[in-house]
Amino acid sequence: MMMKHALFAGTAALALLATSSLTLAQTVDTRIGKLELQAGYPSKATAEKLYDEMDFQRATQAFIWALPAVGFHGLHLAHNNTFGAKDGEVVLYQSLKDKAGMLTPNLTTLYLMSFLNLAETGPMVVEVPAGATAGGFLDIWQRPISDTGQTGPDRGGGGKYLIVPPNSDISEMRGYIVARSPSNQVWFAARALDRDPKVAEDIARKHKVYTWKDRDNPAATKFIPVGGKDWASAQPVSLDYWKYLSEVIQPEPIEARDKVMFGMLVPLGIEKGKPFNPTDRQKKILTEAAQVGELMARTNAFDKRFANATVWPGKKWEYANMVELNQDNNYYTQVDERGSWYYEAIGNTAGMQGRILNFGQVYLEASKDENGNWLDGSKTYRFRVPANPPVIQFWSLTLYDNSTRGPIVTDQGAADASSRQDLAMNADGSVDIYLGPSKPAEAKNWIKTIAGKGWFPYFRFYGPKEAYFDKSWQLSDIEPVSGTVGRQ
Repeated sequence: MMMKHALFAGTAALALLATSSLTLAQTVDTRIGKLELQAGYPSKATAEKLYDEMDFQRATQAFIWALPAVGFHGLHLAHNNTFGAKDGEVVLYQSLKDKAGMLTPNLTTLYLMSFLNLAETGPMVVEVPAGATAGGFLDIWQRPISDTGQTGPDRGGGGKYLIVPPNSDISEMRGYIVARSPSNQVWFAARALDRDPKVAEDIARKHKVYTWKDRDNPAATKFIPVGGKDWASAQPVSLDYWKYLSEVIQPEPIEARDKVMFGMLVPLGIEKGKPFNPTDRQKKILTEAAQVGELMARTNAFDKRFANATVWPGKKWEYANMVELNQDNNYYTQVDERGSWYYEAIGNTAGMQGRILNFGQVYLEASKDENGNWLDGSKTYRFRVPANPPVIQFWSLTLYDNSTRGPIVTDQGAADASSRQDLAMNADGSVDIYLGPSKPAEAKNWIKTIAGKGWFPYFRFYGPKEAYFDKSWQLSDIEPVSGTVGRQ
């Protein structure tokens, strides 16, 4: 009898063990595949897969989040390594070739730019001359520190700007416009807006940049023309993206708003105070995340899903720059709005937000034709600028490559048209511009595109007038043209 009981007990135990094993072993189907749990714990293979996925997801989102800082650093490296410009020296961008490596540059006006490193030099002085300029100082996240020129405190009359580092005890100084930077690395950029290129260059070369400590006897400011060099500043889609991010944050204080993201990057080898030396596993994840993150950023820019991006209901034109000056909106940081703008462009100032009547700039963009189809360099389109554009200074239409975000350059030259050019007008004062790989017979104004490549335009208003703001004047959508026979 006892043997029967013992045998029964043993059999029952085995059955219970088998049942427990079946109950506790679990496979969960997910979007990343089957994940195995053992007694509620992940198997070794599952843990590895989840950590890889966790780090990959973090890195793709960090790619979008880091676009302004990496864009800052990429342009800084071009100044140092390609143009041979040291910090405090001013680079002049004048020709189409000079600007070809820049993200969505204006092709109508001269640019001047300089980088400062306040950790090394202490406070810096930039003297802005009187005249038609518009620009500003930005920190490493491309947040404006102060506008200069027409939209700055000097209002085009010129002034001495004293830029002080985060820890400076200087708050005001007689004779100077004092601005405190949240970061040690600072970027200064401005446009010379005069219609005459010689006058614009003369005004640009009147800027002065020197250290505060040398203010009584400053050295002459050095100006370095790009001189047609080949270069590019678009954020890299490779492991270099993360190298740039690590480099640019090292000399900087870390703000509270960014600490969560930096915490997510620690397992990927990106950490303040430590060199970037990723393992093979980290390299693989970061490289793949840069590729996917770039495509996410591209989609976020050209197929916007954030609110109020459309300018006029029922039309395809969108606001290119929807980033608040501090990059915050109510209860959140504008990750998507910021990512959209800085994927396509560099810089942001009060004057660039398109909110100042008769001053500053408006940037509108379109990536689709009137039917909602992507703009295609193989197709021909007509774009009409209605009569009496509401601008004090001028308007321009510039076409960019949707992969590089640089200007389209063909044997025609710049893919650009503006009211400063001698464009043919219709009888009612409107202007028709044809856009396509070959010139339609009826086209008086034509911009050449490249077959097989996508493109997108910026329409810029310089000095927008009331009719833009009250929306009584509206741009036409880009209209596909059928049945035209092209000719060169």
